[in-house]
Amino acid sequence: MAMNKKTQELVNQGIMLPLMEEFYTIQGEGAHTGTAAYFIRVGGCDVGCHWCDVKESWNANLHPPTLTSKIVENAKKYSDTIVITGGEPLMWDMTSLTSKLKAEGMKVHIETSGAYKLTGTWDWICLSPKKLKLPTKEVYEKAHELKVIVYNKDDFRFAEEQAAKVNKACILYLQPEWSKRDKVIPEIVDYVMKHPKWKVSLQTHKYLNIP
Repeated sequence: MAMNKKTQELVNQGIMLPLMEEFYTIQGEGAHTGTAAYFIRVGGCDVGCHWCDVKESWNANLHPPTLTSKIVENAKKYSDTIVITGGEPLMWDMTSLTSKLKAEGMKVHIETSGAYKLTGTWDWICLSPKKLKLPTKEVYEKAHELKVIVYNKDDFRFAEEQAAKVNKACILYLQPEWSKRDKVIPEIVDYVMKHPKWKVSLQTHKYLNIP
């Protein structure tokens, strides 16, 4: 989907964003599990996790550039808790979208790998770091929760390495990669019982069969 120059400029400024999908559901994982929230999924990601469950989000060009004002207009009909996810939302300037959401009195959350410059105003930052492209120092300092996906045993080592970099108030979660859950859940339970600074996060929305 080729963009004209004006549209490209608006996307570069974050006034338009490649919108993959938006939906109202129950937050299924992490600190806000069980909370009704409106999700805004922004296209574009170059981190490339092989177990990503939304690989169709990676190519930003597949998703229509949408004015942030229109995104906010839709969002406010559903919820005052908004989750910006991706893809990797920080590939884009989040200032316009978050300032408009905050102006409507909404609580604004982000799910990010932290690999790009932190833009926007956030009430909650869920940092889910990836080995291929590590977070920036600022995201480590500002993250409210650290969520490490456990695919194999090396991910416990990676989790501790990442936990050493986040701020002291950050909540620490280990979450099984969905396709490996039967194997890794017992390992996570055992690890958390031995290292109780960690908590277990499950993708409860997948058990509930909701988006």
